[in-house]
Amino acid sequence: MANRPFPVNPVMVAIAIAYRNASLIADEVLPRLAPMAKEEFKYFAYDMAEGFTIPDTKVGRRSRVNEISFTGVEITASTEDFGLEDPIPQTDIDNAEAGFDPKNHSVEQLTNLILLDREVRVSTLLSSTSNYDAANTETLAAGSQFSDAAADVLGIMEDAFNAPVMRPNVAVFGQASWSAFRRHPQVVKAVHGNSGDAGMASREQVAELLEVSKVLVGQARVNTARKGQAASLQRAWGDMVSLIYQDAMATNRNGTTYGFTAQYKTRLAGSERDGNIGLRGGERVRVGESVKEVISAKSLGYLIQNTVA
Repeated sequence: MANRPFPVNPVMVAIAIAYRNASLIADEVLPRLAPMAKEEFKYFAYDMAEGFTIPDTKVGRRSRVNEISFTGVEITASTEDFGLEDPIPQTDIDNAEAGFDPKNHSVEQLTNLILLDREVRVSTLLSSTSNYDAANTETLAAGSQFSDAAADVLGIMEDAFNAPVMRPNVAVFGQASWSAFRRHPQVVKAVHGNSGDAGMASREQVAELLEVSKVLVGQARVNTARKGQAASLQRAWGDMVSLIYQDAMATNRNGTTYGFTAQYKTRLAGSERDGNIGLRGGERVRVGESVKEVISAKSLGYLIQNTVA
């Protein structure tokens, strides 16, 4: 460990890797691939039309079998580093109550902020129309929003599911969109078999209704106020629904999926002595990871915006 530029603590690494804020969904929206040995990686962007264009497959008794070739654009990308440090005075460590380790607590808090930052990055990607085919985005007008009891929300969703070249199998809702959708009369009536005037649908019921493998709801909040100002907590996921196709077996080299997250090695965490912290020095705790969120197949997604009035 002596030759490392920053000492890594195995216990802290274990805490950083195991820590998970249950309200965050980024790892389910753009799943992490297996850790890579290098920062640079490559992935393929395919021409989706090739998989749906039928060539002449008939073969004569003495003729050669028809040949075709599949093309793809190889894209080179690199992971980016994200990390934070927390300087802890030695007096805080010395005076900590029994059973409480300020350094391990710091690892948890730093990890939470790093993952919250990732949540915002993933939300921004899925909320951007540039990450979908032009024909696969929709902005709901008054009268067709989820908050309108008379809106044909199931018709809107079904049309959206039918638009991409492969039917999406994951539905990602912002919290406001989800709250309005789950209690919409059409949805309540469909899952409960009642008049639809009372009740709410669960994620499992909606997943079955929409025929998707899972329904994800972005609940995380983030403080958008500048440092020193009163907190202004806003949802990390806005007023939107993203329908995406995920291939659980896809990698950066094989398979077709809407997006993924490449990661270089594993999350790191550690501390080192810093004599410039306070009078008695202290420990500088660092947590970080090297990742890259990639939208690899824009044609496999559909974005619905402005779902709530």
